[in-house]
Amino acid sequence: MAQTDSEMKIRILHAAKKLFSEQGFDGTSVRQICEEAGANVALVSYYFGGKEKVFHAVFDYFFPGRRMQQYEETLNQPVEGLRLIVKEIILFSMTDTELSGIIQQEMIRRSPRSDTIRAITFPVWEKVRELLEKGRREGVFRFESLDHTFMFIIGVALGHKKFPHFEPIMSVTESNPQWMADHAVDFIFKALEVKEQET
Repeated sequence: MAQTDSEMKIRILHAAKKLFSEQGFDGTSVRQICEEAGANVALVSYYFGGKEKVFHAVFDYFFPGRRMQQYEETLNQPVEGLRLIVKEIILFSMTDTELSGIIQQEMIRRSPRSDTIRAITFPVWEKVRELLEKGRREGVFRFESLDHTFMFIIGVALGHKKFPHFEPIMSVTESNPQWMADHAVDFIFKALEVKEQET
């Protein structure tokens, strides 16, 4: 049965995400992407216009932060908005290890695509800062430095990605993303002195 254009494009995106994660953007060729996807090598140019545009398309298709507008009502509430974002960041970083790995690689290397990564991910982090500021104004969050508090939250949200590295010295040998996300939110809310009825 012949595949539709849409199905083939998605196969190419899955293949690119896998290979960019394993080999890096520079270490991955268009030919390798097409071989992984079972696609004719000309289709990357036909559908996307080249490897760089495939990179952008991978984020357009897979990055969950692109869908923030669907949760606009929740994201206007400091407690529920922060809860949602922290949980989603942890679930994303632990369940889509390919895409979160690409983000990490590109930022660590300060690659030419770092600005693209910032443009894609910063709206999520800007929303975290906005929620912290709003929550402090409304008296539901208590903290001294916005910058330090923001960095602590980044550390808690992204630290779970390193679980496999530290697994040999952990008392729990299996990571449960949902449990870790819930526990991280509880930890953050205790630090922000969120009252029980507000959580």
